[in-house]
Amino acid sequence: MEAGTVRGKHSRTTFLYVVATLSSAIGQKGDGCGYTVLGPESGTFTSINYPQTYPNNTVCEWEIWVKPSQRIIFKFGDFDIENSTSCHLSYLRLYNGIGPSRSEIGKYCGTGLQREKVIESESNEVTVQFMSGIHISGRGFLVSYSTSNEADLITCLDKGSHFSEPEFSRYCPAGCLTPFGDISGTIPHGYRDSSLLCMAGVHAGVVSNFLGGRINVVISKGIPYYESTLANNVSSKLGPLSASLFTFKTNGCYGTLGMESGVIRDSQINASSVLQWHDPSGQFHVWGPERARLKKPGSPWAAFHTDESQWLQIDLKKEKKITGIITTGSTLGEYAFYVSAYRILSRDEGGDWKVYKEANSDLDKIFQGNANNYQEVRNNFIPPIMARYIQINPVQWHQKAALKVELLGCQPFQPSLARAPAQPRPPVLSTEITPKTDTTTFIPDVKNNSVTPNVSKDVALAAVLVPVLVMVLTAFILVLVCGWHWRSRKKPVEGPYSLPYWDRAGWWKGMKQFLPAKNAEPDDTTVRYTSTEMNRLRARNGNAVIQTEPAAEYAQPLVAGVSGTSRQRSTFKPEEDSEAGYSDPDTRGHYDALVPEIYHAYAEPLPASSPEYATPIIMEISAHPTGTLGSVAASSFKSAASTGPSLVGNVSTTSPQTEGGPSGQTRYDTPKGKVVALSAEEQVYQVPSNVSQISRAADVE
Repeated sequence: MEAGTVRGKHSRTTFLYVVATLSSAIGQKGDGCGYTVLGPESGTFTSINYPQTYPNNTVCEWEIWVKPSQRIIFKFGDFDIENSTSCHLSYLRLYNGIGPSRSEIGKYCGTGLQREKVIESESNEVTVQFMSGIHISGRGFLVSYSTSNEADLITCLDKGSHFSEPEFSRYCPAGCLTPFGDISGTIPHGYRDSSLLCMAGVHAGVVSNFLGGRINVVISKGIPYYESTLANNVSSKLGPLSASLFTFKTNGCYGTLGMESGVIRDSQINASSVLQWHDPSGQFHVWGPERARLKKPGSPWAAFHTDESQWLQIDLKKEKKITGIITTGSTLGEYAFYVSAYRILSRDEGGDWKVYKEANSDLDKIFQGNANNYQEVRNNFIPPIMARYIQINPVQWHQKAALKVELLGCQPFQPSLARAPAQPRPPVLSTEITPKTDTTTFIPDVKNNSVTPNVSKDVALAAVLVPVLVMVLTAFILVLVCGWHWRSRKKPVEGPYSLPYWDRAGWWKGMKQFLPAKNAEPDDTTVRYTSTEMNRLRARNGNAVIQTEPAAEYAQPLVAGVSGTSRQRSTFKPEEDSEAGYSDPDTRGHYDALVPEIYHAYAEPLPASSPEYATPIIMEISAHPTGTLGSVAASSFKSAASTGPSLVGNVSTTSPQTEGGPSGQTRYDTPKGKVVALSAEEQVYQVPSNVSQISRAADVE
């Protein structure tokens, strides 16, 4: 188990070693060979230690061949070999052919070899020789090649920022999964413009590292953040904001096949064994194959046995075109189970299992799995798999072989059945039929006279009816909207001081009870009188009231109180007798009017020297001397000054008098009569009563 963990950590190193071994067996020899991938139609190779300085006294030869009918073109991504006279010490030399009969194409050293320069061979076989002597500097070279029919070849060091076209197509050589260089981003969001184009194509799954291929690139505006993902043995890193990005056009066959969505049912997923156990709390766990669904919360599928014969099998019910797979581990923090490497097997219904192979090789392809139990890893199948059954065979794992899976692909392409009748057309267009039907029967009668007129009439009728129906429907909707708006329109806007439209009558009925009315019933408010005051009332026989002249006209107070008495500087109309006053509000309009011959309808404004608003204050009637006019200490208004001199006798006017006092404080006015000193007990505020109440109290006494 631990060995599986170690192998998983160094899977990329193992992969590069396999590539070097494979290439050495088919076309390279010597101790100066660097990174090398020689494909059937393209490839990439470097000097040893590239991009670092190559060692002294090394040599390497690469023998390259393609199909006999083609030639080979070479393009240098980087070239830096220390210069010497006639390139005598260190150099790179190209030959037409392989073996003793080969002829030299050219010998190169220094840094003058331009990156854009393309070298073309004269045959389908080429020998490349690198020789290094004693030198001080020079980082070596990187060379890519392809067949001559791929004239737009680029190297593995070309970046997205090297191209200014918004869209372009280029050919990537095999072997661009190099140990140097990096990319940022992923599909479908895109890759940062500083990323290597061909390495990003391998990461995206549009080209194979062993075969190379054509990429169709689209340049667009950059994004603030580029993700880090692992796919096809290429790990992209996080990238910051860039001015532009690039992505790839694909054939669109990269959709999910139903593991995550549930289109693939539980009964279609099987496994070699299932992990089952009891945890310390006694709970029983079963990690069955139905749990092997990508992004499904909870536990994954896990094999009970820890050997390379375990597998997870998925039945797609019919043949599908499978272009990739996405895997992850347990995704549970307490169980760090995952598969770090696996094989892929497939078969059709009734067929044998086939292991997916490396391109142009008999070796089983080992796919790089996960490096942890939570990150998703994608691997693409180039070429795609055509099968109904897919089997995943773990070969390396961490602690336990645990998987969550999603398959990528689409329905296989099937030729349209509508094309089948097109095959008998050559006999129909033979020389016998041509004079009779082709010119005389088919063209005039069927194509021009029958089909075209009927189609045009239908189109014309539809062009007329559709706008009419749209207009009628629009008009109907407008009528409904206008009707609804008319029914729900608001009432006219009232003034800022007016009453709501619906509440005027109700308001008046509620307020009538507060207005004074003729023959109004006495208030139930209790009125208290002192013994001295009662004696004064008896002496006056209930008729001595302070009479006021109607010169000063005041409003009737809206409270029940003492009637007929005049208070100095009062803004309320005194009532002379029970007959005079306001009209009955029940028999009048909304507002009461005074009796015309006695009073005016509205109160006069207060003098300019007085406060603007009155503050009604009801005070207790104080004691008065017998037979004289008492000093009625009941005033309803404030004065800004002290009271004036005392007056004896009847008050002839209620005009206010104001004098400035030394204290400047506000005091209350009193009627100008004889002032009688009152005790502290008697100087209390009382609720006023009308004249009829006072008379009745006197009669009782």
